[in-house]
Amino acid sequence: MDEQVLNPLYEKVIDGLMEQKYCIADNFFSKEEVLALRASLQAKYEADRFKKSAIGNQANEKVIGAIRGDFILWLDESNADAAESRFFAKLNDFTAYLNRTCFMGINEKEFHYAVYPEGTFYKRHLDTFQNDSRRKLSIVCYLNDEDWKPEYGGELTIYTEEAGSEKAIDIYPVQGRMVVFESQVLEHEVKPVKKERMSITGWLKTRG
Repeated sequence: MDEQVLNPLYEKVIDGLMEQKYCIADNFFSKEEVLALRASLQAKYEADRFKKSAIGNQANEKVIGAIRGDFILWLDESNADAAESRFFAKLNDFTAYLNRTCFMGINEKEFHYAVYPEGTFYKRHLDTFQNDSRRKLSIVCYLNDEDWKPEYGGELTIYTEEAGSEKAIDIYPVQGRMVVFESQVLEHEVKPVKKERMSITGWLKTRG
């Protein structure tokens, strides 16, 4: 492949996925893009457009607060505002790059805003369903306050295997940070939050 077509930022994400099945990218979206998404989320949350999240899918979907406590709003690319349109445009470019360089066959995506009120969490789980294995990559971009501190909690804990033993990786949800990981491989959880935690979260999917 001609070196001129390589995207260093995308290659960093791919390298992380290949080496450890996850990647942390703190500069995938610009500061302006992150703040615009944050403003969009806040406006829609204040307009009471979010709903309590559920676990499972289709007929198996249930709202269980003891497992998951966030509120979500699914995004529709065909009805996106300006901030969301820029978000989808960049993800579409990234997806095309993945398909071209890694032959991943991704042809669908689904994303939602997520707000974790103080005291909520999401217990350890895998981002795939027993009756649906289309999710391949999980993506989360944090839209929190700029001064997010470790004592606020809400870290994403990813469980990996190293030298035959389990290792827990804590990733703090600082503003603008994006995390990408393999949906069908890495179990993870959101630790209890002590301050409202905001993100845009979703999945890149194949047909089957």
